[in-house]
Amino acid sequence: MRWTNLSLITLALSLAACTSVKRNRCCCCAADPLAAFQARAAKFHSVITVPTFETTPEQVAASVDKAIADGNAALDRIGQITPAGATFANTFVALDDLNFRTGGVAERLGLIEQTSTNAAVRDAATDASKKLSAWSVGQDYREDVYRVLSAFAATNPRLAGEDKKLFDETLRDYRRAGMSLAKSQRDEVEQLRKELTVMETDYDNNVTKAEKAVKFTRAELVGVPEDFLSQIKTGDDEYTVKANITWHYLMVMDNAKREDIRKRFLFENNQLARETNIPLLEKILTKRDALARKLGYASYADFVTEPKMVKNSATAVKFLEDLKTGLQPKYAAELELFRQMKVKETGDASAVINLWDNRYYANALRKEKYNVDAEQLRVYFPFQRVLDGMFTIYQRIFGLKFERIEPPYKWIGDLQLYAVSDAKTGEPMGMFYLDMFPRDGKYNHFAMFPIIEGKRLADGTYQRPVMSMICNFPAPTKDHPSLMSHDDVETIFHEFGHAMHGVLTRATYARFSGTSVPQDFVEAPSQMLENWAWDKSVLDTFAADYRDPSKKIPQEVLSQLKASRLATYGVYYRRQLSFALMDLALHTQINAANATNALALSNEKLGEVFLPQLPDTAFVAYFAHIIGYGGGYYGYAWADAIAADMATVFEKSPGGYFDPAAGMKLRKEIYEVGDSRDVNVSIEKFLGRPRSLEPFLKRIGVENGQ
Repeated sequence: MRWTNLSLITLALSLAACTSVKRNRCCCCAADPLAAFQARAAKFHSVITVPTFETTPEQVAASVDKAIADGNAALDRIGQITPAGATFANTFVALDDLNFRTGGVAERLGLIEQTSTNAAVRDAATDASKKLSAWSVGQDYREDVYRVLSAFAATNPRLAGEDKKLFDETLRDYRRAGMSLAKSQRDEVEQLRKELTVMETDYDNNVTKAEKAVKFTRAELVGVPEDFLSQIKTGDDEYTVKANITWHYLMVMDNAKREDIRKRFLFENNQLARETNIPLLEKILTKRDALARKLGYASYADFVTEPKMVKNSATAVKFLEDLKTGLQPKYAAELELFRQMKVKETGDASAVINLWDNRYYANALRKEKYNVDAEQLRVYFPFQRVLDGMFTIYQRIFGLKFERIEPPYKWIGDLQLYAVSDAKTGEPMGMFYLDMFPRDGKYNHFAMFPIIEGKRLADGTYQRPVMSMICNFPAPTKDHPSLMSHDDVETIFHEFGHAMHGVLTRATYARFSGTSVPQDFVEAPSQMLENWAWDKSVLDTFAADYRDPSKKIPQEVLSQLKASRLATYGVYYRRQLSFALMDLALHTQINAANATNALALSNEKLGEVFLPQLPDTAFVAYFAHIIGYGGGYYGYAWADAIAADMATVFEKSPGGYFDPAAGMKLRKEIYEVGDSRDVNVSIEKFLGRPRSLEPFLKRIGVENGQ
């Protein structure tokens, strides 16, 4: 998941044929399907805007300069309003209008930065993003603008609903920017924020640029699937595996029988971006701590969590520690099972499970005890069938229609563009792009990147959103189509959920549009949708052996796959908790006096909660979430607890995961409202009751609320 906050633009780190989508042609019968889609939108008082992408460094530079000039002009207009002439529309709404426009440029440049095939353009977009980020921070310190907004606020306007929320949260932003401080202190806060935006952008890009090709012989890669080996062969007995490509990494760590090889490859992965990012991390953590303290917070984690559901870092830590304690018996039992498997395999009665063993023995357990070979399951998940099948399901439950449209501009040859409409009324809802396979220089994980957010425009029309899915699924080969793992299927259902969250918004203000919800809730709807990948009736609509589509995944295989997942949930969640507690430790304990301890503290916390880190490695240097989620990674587990509860709405519905009424409820109560009301209200309206933790505890195998 990825998004932009205009006050502090950071690049966070860290999808059976469709009934209405025909391959290689648009479903729309008009001569120009895009123009027809736009014309139809106009009948619904909406606007469909096709993004215009910069393709040269010069265009990138010109775009950011124009965005800043236009932004300054808009700020000047607000700043010149007299107290008597101030209205809600020409102050708070005007500021949202401004942020919508500059945010659109920031989103587009961020996408270009991570997807362009031209390195010079990517570098230019990085520089432009830094420039726009610094300007965006500076806009919070326009005293003339703040004076006008404050003058209007002093009139105690009678506002309600989304208007009141915009009013309150905009003022909160100014307080959190330090506008209530003395000028000298305020200047220091502004400078810290500007410096941070540059460093954070650099950190993210160092992660994207980090590469490491590791060469092995065939004997060293015993156990690794033959199909993968055929794709990475670079010599007579030479196989080159890229430690920076996620699915390469997982292939080796899940399957390589030789422990020394797993250890060696883990070491290479955990050294990625070390030289550039550890010094940067020390500076970032120092400045984040200084920023928080100048604003009156005990730590940066407290500063970050204040506007979220959790409200403070102490609550986040308690949530994680309670979950850690509850998982301890299950976690210990799973590790002991892995250890016994290692004893049997190695003959060493004193064998211990190390960090480089975890994935291997979890995979071995799936194969041996549950007769599940994740690699063998790939034949059931050819990419196009999964994509089309997912489209069919999402169209059904959300009442939508997808139409493939030829993109006016493609940044890569296999880029796809789809138009989304309401199936019943024909109302255009927005568009999404798909960029699904890896390549050099591209963002190397899985994310939904917004391009244009939804917003009610000044003339009363509604700007419909445009989203993009940027993924790295295995590419097709000369012998077979792209074959996804079951984990990949979970991922595509998850990320496409974010795309739907973005596209289906009806929030009046861009600030509240789509996925612009509190960070510790944003993952919940998409994490809920991962359940679809585990349901037999869902999978049977698209999962079939690509060599013989009449062959579906047998029920016993899926049952065993579910059992194997439950059997390793303790290990899985303890690893997740180690990331979250490490993140909170860094953002509550590191300051200017001990910044050089950042790496040691990160490794210590990871090893304390999960398995000891390899000596002299730097996992955190390649952990991009430490930037985008700084102090907020706990949100994954927090949101997962909400997601398990939300899933019960579908599970208890007559149509199960295909239930249109439940899907429409998700669309209306969660997706459409975005953050235009308190998400606690949205969650309870969707559930029809108060939240419960029990479905989550049951899902991970922790009983009696422990």
